[in-house]
Amino acid sequence: MTGPATLARERVLESHSRTVETVLRCADAVAETWGDDWTTDPAAVAGPLRAGLESAGAWTRLPDVLADAVRATGESLSAPPVAAPPYVTATSRGPVLRATLADGRLVVLLQTFEVERTRGTRPRYRRGPTTPADAVRATFK
Repeated sequence: MTGPATLARERVLESHSRTVETVLRCADAVAETWGDDWTTDPAAVAGPLRAGLESAGAWTRLPDVLADAVRATGESLSAPPVAAPPYVTATSRGPVLRATLADGRLVVLLQTFEVERTRGTRPRYRRGPTTPADAVRATFK
C-alpha cells in the first residue's frame, strides 16, 4: 500500500508541475542576487523568495496545491487552506505546505535551497534542487 506522503508527492508532480517550475524559477532569480553561489544572510532567502512567488502569481496557487495533495491521500481538510501560516509559509529551504489530518500531519516541501551548517559559523544558503522531481518532498507523521 502506498503511503500518504508518496501519494501527495505524486499528485503534486503530476498535477502541479507548472507551479513547481515557477517556484524553481523564482528561486533561481533569488540566488542570482547573491553575488556568489551562496549567502549567509537569511534575509536574502525566504523573504525574497516569497516576494518573487507573489509577483509570479504562484504564492496564491500554493493552497490549491496543498488541498489537492491532501485529496490524493484520501483525506480532507477541515477548512480551505490559505496562503499563510500554518498552511503555507516561505522558509530558508523553500515553500512549505502543511496540513493536519485525522491520522497525522502532511508536510510538502518545495525545496529550492539547501542550508549548510558548520559548527561555529553562520549557516550558508545555496541554491538547491533544480527539477520538480528533486524539489518536491513530502512527509507524513
